[in-house]
Amino acid sequence: MKPKFGVVVFPGSNCDHDAYYVAKKLLGYETEFLWHKERDLKNSDIIILPGGFSYGDYLRTGAIARFSPVMNSVIDFANKGGIVIGICNGFQILLEAGLLPGVLMQNKSLKFICKDVNLKVVNKVTIFTQDIDKNVLTIPIAHGDGQYFAEDDVIKSLQDNDQIVFQYSDENGNVDESSNPNGSVLNIAGIVNKKKNILGMMPHPERCSDKVLNNTDGLEIFSSTIKNINNLIEV
Repeated sequence: MKPKFGVVVFPGSNCDHDAYYVAKKLLGYETEFLWHKERDLKNSDIIILPGGFSYGDYLRTGAIARFSPVMNSVIDFANKGGIVIGICNGFQILLEAGLLPGVLMQNKSLKFICKDVNLKVVNKVTIFTQDIDKNVLTIPIAHGDGQYFAEDDVIKSLQDNDQIVFQYSDENGNVDESSNPNGSVLNIAGIVNKKKNILGMMPHPERCSDKVLNNTDGLEIFSSTIKNINNLIEV
């Protein structure tokens, strides 16, 4: 049976229709919107927490969304091994919910940044990246609070368990300060949990998945996830 996508919609989500378009129109899979006040995930196999400004980003980014009714179901789904992808604000929500470690702080420049960036694919042994042929992807970012931070022991754990999936880099895959758009520790742009069924990333793959945009690098992440959904690697 073909997997089904569920795209969560919070007040302030603005990339939910983009994610729906990729899953439904480009990939051709059944996809439903999941309203934040509902608890029913409608038999979804892959949950997407999209970008935007959930609940106006009051208190902290993702802090209020984490307590919405739908997140109780998402947390239970994820803890049972369900596949969850959090993009930008969705990544922030995953961190607030404790499904991924660390925090996302205001950009080092104190400015909102919207531009294409290069991402080095650091770990290709996840369902999200296993079928990505490229070593470097070009994917847009659009955020004001994208600086990833975690304590030293958490960073060491991420490294030891191969949980760092994407790092900001130059076009040749060199990871250095000049290619870091927001000040993230170790240029971290995306991570997974230890079981590797939850992906959080700041860049927007759903915004570069259609050929009409002359960039389909983002589609590779979604396509890899679909292709390897039944081959989740347990660690």
